[in-house]
Amino acid sequence: MDPTSPLSASRRAILGVGATLLAAAPAVGATPKSGGSETDAMRILERYAGFGDKAAGGPGDIACGAWIEDELKALGYACERQPFDVPAYEGTAPTLSLEGGVTATLIPQAIVEPTRAVSGRLFVPKRGEGEIALLVLPYARWSTAKGEIEKRVNAATEAGARAVILVTTGPTGEALALNTPVDKPLFRVPVAVLAPREADPFVEAAAKGATAIFKMPGRSFRRPAFNVTATLTRGAAKTLVISTPRSGWFGCVGERGSGLAAWLLLVAWAAKAKLPVNLALVATSGHEYEYAGGEQFIEHLAPKPADTALWVHLGANVAARDWHERGTQLAPLPSADPQRYLLASPPLVDACKAAFAGQPGLEQTYAADPKAAAGELASILRAGYDPVMGIFGGHRFHHARNDDLRCVSAPLIPPVADAFAKVIEQAIRRG
Repeated sequence: MDPTSPLSASRRAILGVGATLLAAAPAVGATPKSGGSETDAMRILERYAGFGDKAAGGPGDIACGAWIEDELKALGYACERQPFDVPAYEGTAPTLSLEGGVTATLIPQAIVEPTRAVSGRLFVPKRGEGEIALLVLPYARWSTAKGEIEKRVNAATEAGARAVILVTTGPTGEALALNTPVDKPLFRVPVAVLAPREADPFVEAAAKGATAIFKMPGRSFRRPAFNVTATLTRGAAKTLVISTPRSGWFGCVGERGSGLAAWLLLVAWAAKAKLPVNLALVATSGHEYEYAGGEQFIEHLAPKPADTALWVHLGANVAARDWHERGTQLAPLPSADPQRYLLASPPLVDACKAAFAGQPGLEQTYAADPKAAAGELASILRAGYDPVMGIFGGHRFHHARNDDLRCVSAPLIPPVADAFAKVIEQAIRRG
């Protein structure tokens, strides 16, 4: 790869509170028999990264969907788009400003409630009063506005806040976009996200009750999106379903791209494996909106549970790289981030443990349970599908603008696809 290209120049970027990303080292991994090659994985990762932001229904998401269709058609699958609509925001990025010229650019919290300006005292709930609440969240890999964040925002609103600024404290020091429901705003007031690395002057200002101005003047609207669905009919009584999300906040190369790459390698194998089942595939959009595309597929197009031989889901952080954390520095490792979870129906647990042995995080297989799952995998389990196996997780740059090619390594992808292929073959042929 050309070291001067935009895709690799970001290796030298600065992240976090002075956190430096050191040059990424190549990951080590064997080329498996069934899961495709490292060359195939790198081609997919680079192509996915090249589409830029993958917000549901946006240009990158639409172009990515069209490309996936071409890939699947070349493998012999019949493709069909499943349309639905999603929220969107465009225009000027929101800002938070203090008297004296300090201004930070924020991430708008969907579903966005645009506001020309909210001016008033900046305050920390339970420590003061004012009009703009500053919520500094505890250290975590934040991904959704529901649950804990929702409680904190609602409490700030009840305390009189007319706007809320979230600080997503975490390993990168970056502002993190947060998932939200698809149908209506989660909050009664406008909310946006501030990067922890830029938060200090605002925390100091909030302690003094200083005046701040919050602006989020863009346009909030809805736009069309679509799932890519595909089938390969073999006249069998039951169907193997293989799913993955494709949309996400920003470039989402580690979050989405690693799973999409493994998914494409796996469905290429499935097309040639001559398994005694039909094949149904889906690459969903709308993931950021509480898995809207997955819900649409389950409700309207997925085969019924009784007609499904097995459902395999490749969710977030399938094979993103891990990083050493040394103070404020992050140094890339050749291994995968272990903050990924493999769940499987009880009859598949032993086979999964054997197939995924040695893969960080995935070597521990958990019994499938909708209460323990996240993302689309939880929706699949709640809908009654069994047997099921799938991965979900969150790497360090999950939902950050910097989730780019630095966060992945091609050798980490084929072993995941290969392990899934081994378990699928055992489950289908013995089922």
